[in-house]
Amino acid sequence: MRALSRAVAVGIAALASASSAATKCPPDSVPVGTACIDVYEASLWSIPLATTANRGLVKKILKGTATLEDLTAGEAVQIGTASPPFAMTPPPDSFPANGQWTPVAGSDPPSPGLYAASIPGVLPSAQLSWFQADQACAAVGKRLLTNLEWQVAAASTPDANAADDFASTCATNTADAVPTGSRTACVSAWGVRDMVGNVNEWVGQWIPRGPDLPPPTPGFPFVCVPYLEGDLSCFGDDSAVAPSGLSRGGETRDFFDGFLSGVFAIRNERIVDDLFQSVIGFRCARDRS
Repeated sequence: MRALSRAVAVGIAALASASSAATKCPPDSVPVGTACIDVYEASLWSIPLATTANRGLVKKILKGTATLEDLTAGEAVQIGTASPPFAMTPPPDSFPANGQWTPVAGSDPPSPGLYAASIPGVLPSAQLSWFQADQACAAVGKRLLTNLEWQVAAASTPDANAADDFASTCATNTADAVPTGSRTACVSAWGVRDMVGNVNEWVGQWIPRGPDLPPPTPGFPFVCVPYLEGDLSCFGDDSAVAPSGLSRGGETRDFFDGFLSGVFAIRNERIVDDLFQSVIGFRCARDRS
């Protein structure tokens, strides 16, 4: 009887341990529903000697343990827009806007040599197409969030709108993007940061550009209408036949007193291979195992 009791206890402990392991996410992300959502907006890095001397750094990125100090020590170069204040290195020709990248010689599994990281204290990489964002996440074993996952993960993020205090609130009405995690109050109920304001974030869905929209908002090639909490829903007109990718969360440099940003802000005016200004970045996720 004692042996049976011990066996049952061991079985229960094993099940509990397996359940606990299934709920864990890598250190750079938090569990939200069935996904591990990156805590920070993505920064994209070119890592020299990724298949040789810096293999350990690449492994850290894949495990979600890399730090800015690790990347600096490995002489990694951040990829994104060259526009101020970002001043990043634009993507190489081998990583074009249409996502048809060229593998680095000797990489196994194949890699574009660029790695998306979720780390605090850096400006998020921006001016990247939907295809580039999608492939950058895939290169590190992740993917773009779905629109539904983004909405869930953003829950209860405080939205400052025009009352951005330029210090702790979400960067909704600030002149330029701010380093990831630097706005300490800009965190969702799940622990995901900077989902409102800063840079707009690609999500996985495409959507057609509507043929029956009202006249575009003056000065913009798209229509913006207030939605929940006053957040603007902006959809492109039918002047272009190409599909558009959805982007969420909003941005700094807001022309509408902060209402382009918010938990309910949504836009589709960006064509999927478009490198539109320097206001759109991305965030990655992975399925919880």
